[in-house]
Amino acid sequence: MSMAGVPGSTPGKDLSWVPMAAITYLAHTEGGTSIRALARKLGCHASTVSRQVRAFEALRDDHLVDEALRRLGPQVMSQPGAGSCLKETRMTMLPTPAETATTLTESRLNREALRVLRRLCEKGAVLAVASEMDKAVVVRETEAGQNRTAVVDRDVAEAMALKCWISCDTPGRVSRYAITSAGRSALGQLMARAENSAQGFAESQAAFLGQDAPLPEDDAAEGRRRLRHGIGESPLILLARRRDRDGSRFLAPDLVRAGERLREDFEMGHLGDTPRTDWTDILTGKTQPAPVAPPAASAQAAQARVLGALRDLGPGLADVALRCCCFLEGLETTEKKLGWSARSGKIVLRIALQRLKRHYAELGDSAGLMG
Repeated sequence: MSMAGVPGSTPGKDLSWVPMAAITYLAHTEGGTSIRALARKLGCHASTVSRQVRAFEALRDDHLVDEALRRLGPQVMSQPGAGSCLKETRMTMLPTPAETATTLTESRLNREALRVLRRLCEKGAVLAVASEMDKAVVVRETEAGQNRTAVVDRDVAEAMALKCWISCDTPGRVSRYAITSAGRSALGQLMARAENSAQGFAESQAAFLGQDAPLPEDDAAEGRRRLRHGIGESPLILLARRRDRDGSRFLAPDLVRAGERLREDFEMGHLGDTPRTDWTDILTGKTQPAPVAPPAASAQAAQARVLGALRDLGPGLADVALRCCCFLEGLETTEKKLGWSARSGKIVLRIALQRLKRHYAELGDSAGLMG
């Protein structure tokens, strides 16, 4: 239920990510407001509020949900009249952006959820959360081994669990969360919203209506369209399944990890919004990627790592790494657009990944995914 259910209320500017049912639960359990009083304020039947309260009480078995509610509860109680006024609770229960630089806002949650939920849609991917860590990590089991593909702040992971976008079937010292059907639906909406923002509503409508049509051949047209990537297998993972004549894997696990690390930094730096036509000038240093809004040190550091890696690879190798690892472009498409002979792309890509692996090895810990 949204804030529209509270008569005369206005949603807080930075608090619209909090599910209304969670506020209802906290107003009852922490604030002491009766079920019937909450129902009158929300304009619904008391049984509806009762079901919401029972549902969130059951969700407290989930470690992340319990932590999120514990974090929110005292802040609800600290507000004047928190137990009797649902509207003011909704608007003031969390610190404002001026109070902390890490405040979880709707825009930050949506931006991070778009990145993380994409990775959780990949086969074998889970979000691993340890009680003593302030970060959660997306890991993926593949035939090439286990890869770490994304890192997310704990408050974002808590919010995704609170919104039921992820769930854990086997809690433990290290709990593993999988994306839910609600999470997949939310991802679709977030991707559509991102495309609308990047293209304009008219272009987005055209892309949706013609989503089964092949992509334009020229990069100029392709640069004006945002690819729906991240749901399914990446070209790198597909290529890793191939084997040489002697039976060994064409791409070793450490090469796959190098490519995935580049892709993660690419996404953390929000470089997917940069038109493809700009990348030639970016790689040669003539221009810089568009600044991240709002500015974030982690995103800027990720951008710097991507540019450092690609410039270290140099022309040709940087092109194939950018296309296959970051834009998730298929090898056949890459070969055609770069004017290469058939089946030569996989050889160049493997050389690029070997150079990329060496680049990250030379950087050491500074090449990590923590941003």
